[in-house]
This record gives sequence, structure tokens and C-alpha cells, in this order.
Amino acid sequence: MRTRTDTTHDLRHHGDAEVREGDLTDLAVNVRADTPPAWLKARIAASLDTLAAYPDGRAARAAVAARHGLPVERVLLTAGAAEAFVLLARALAVRRPVVVHPQFTEPEAALRDAGHEVGRVLLREEDGFRLAPAAVPEDADLVVIGNPTNPTSVLHPASAIAGLARPGRTLVVDEAFMDAVPDEPEALAGRTDVPGLVVLRSLTKTWGLAGLRIGYVLAEPETIAALERAQPLWPVSTLALTAAEACVEPAALAEATRAAHKVAADRAHLLAGLAEFDEVRVVEAAEGPFVLVRMKRAEQVRERLRGLGFAVRRGDTFPGLGTEWLRLAVRDRSTTGRFLQALDQSLTLVAD
Repeated sequence: MRTRTDTTHDLRHHGDAEVREGDLTDLAVNVRADTPPAWLKARIAASLDTLAAYPDGRAARAAVAARHGLPVERVLLTAGAAEAFVLLARALAVRRPVVVHPQFTEPEAALRDAGHEVGRVLLREEDGFRLAPAAVPEDADLVVIGNPTNPTSVLHPASAIAGLARPGRTLVVDEAFMDAVPDEPEALAGRTDVPGLVVLRSLTKTWGLAGLRIGYVLAEPETIAALERAQPLWPVSTLALTAAEACVEPAALAEATRAAHKVAADRAHLLAGLAEFDEVRVVEAAEGPFVLVRMKRAEQVRERLRGLGFAVRRGDTFPGLGTEWLRLAVRDRSTTGRFLQALDQSLTLVAD
């Protein structure tokens, strides 16, 4: 039986909608700026000569498995993490799925589209949007949580998330932004000791490949086999497979680590600037390449920022948040400086 439509939150709204019109500086989409790098574009371009053949994902799958120290039977390549959510919703026998919010809305949308009635666990602002394991119903047989969570940027302890595992439960952890966290201290990718664990990774954020659609699933072989049966033939293109193999090579992983440390420094600069505004409250536990802020008349502030050339992500489409929330992508210091000036002007204009 299909659950009733959610009319409170637009689960299909994504940050790219904020930048489709106008020449705007993008703080709405969480893809790392100035990507993909030249070396990666060259690798992808070089694979154009092989497009006459059907895609062969064996090498890329093996490379991803090696990156996480897993056998290939525990890896499934997908057309971005979004496809993985659809496969999970359609391929697994689920009775009571629960999504921990606020978080990326596509998992719930996919479950609803597959006819599931979806339960919600809403983390609280007063707790810093940190995970409250006891709030997850014991009879939930599928639990979805992001780490670090989009849009709150909270990095939950791996031990707390692993503690959600139960016999008969599938535990889905969206780690799409984990490679933006220096050294990935709370990652569950590669773990085989957590029963029912499914980890989703995306290569689109750090490497600027949103238009190429490439991600992967790490799970028990039985789960991987079930998801693979639900996939169409050749679901990942040759170009995306080339990118996947390239992005998990040692040199690429080292570059991603350097980028993660830069994001952390740039985020600290943004947080320091935001702390100067009495009108702005920040979710202080930010560990991802974005921050979540709360302010009065955020909708008007967002429109004023657009007029000044900046796009930011509205927060009211995320269950658990309202119209007073905005998400800001972390950018370089120069861009952040210009944004903070625009925010100052916007807050002043709205207050007048």
C-alpha cells in the first residue's frame, strides 16, 4: 500500500534547482568547486575511443573493491548513489523502513515511489542533530542514515551507527560526503563485521562528476546480488567506469585527502565569518563540505542573496527543518569573503 503524499516537504527538490537560472556564484550544490581536475578529464576523454563496445565494469569493480579491502562480490557500481536508493527500495523485501532526518531526501522518495510507507526519526536541533539511537524503532527492518549527514553536516560516530544493526535489519549508511572528511575517521565502508550493513558512496561530489553519474554500494554478497538483479543491463557507462577506476587509484586518494583538509580549513573560515552575525545560528558540529544555518526571514535573505549574485540552498524541503533554514556549501576564502559581504547586505535589507 502506498503511503500518502508528503505535502509538507518537496522531497524532489535538490540544490541544482537554485542555480539553473542566472549567473550566480554557487553555494547551493555540494560538489567541490574547480573540478573535475584536468588529469581526470583527460582519462575520461581517452576512453571515448572505446564507446563502440558495451561497458565492461569488471576492472572498475575490482579497483573499488581493492580500495576498501573487500572482495568484488561485496561491490556494486551504480549510476550515482541515487540509483542505489532506487534499487534498495525495489529489490529488498521491506516491511517497516525508517529514514533518519533531516537528511538527503532521495532515499525516502525512492521508498515511497516503490510503495512503502516510510517512518521518520527526526533528530533535534537542541541536540545538535546528533544521532539518538534509542529513537529508532526496534521493529524497523531498514534504517537509512547519512554520515556526514546532508544537510546538517554532522559526522556521527561509527560506533553509534553500527549500534543500530539488528538481526533481520538492513542498515543503509549514505557516505556520499565521507571522502570530504580528512582521514574518514567514522567511515563504515570496508567493514564486514556489522550485520546487514549497506554503505553507499558517490564519486560525484569530491571529483565534480555529477553529470557523469557514478557511485557504488558496499554490502554483503547476498544483498549485492539482489540489487544487481534489479539493475538494467549496462547501468554504468564506459566513461563513468573509467572515472571510477581512476578516482580510487592511490594518487587520486591522496589528492582527495589533500582536498578534504583544504575543505576543513575553508569551512573553519566560513564558520568564523558566520559567527560575526548575531542573526545567524550555525549547526556547530559541521564536518562536511557544507554548513547548515538558521535565521529569521531566511526566505527573504535567500532572495536578496540571489539579487547579489549568490545561490544558497533552501532548507525547508528537508523533513525536520522549516523555512528559517539555509544550507551553504564551503568555498575558497575569496568566495567566502564575498559571500559574507553579500550576507551582511542581505540581512540589513531584510531587517529594514
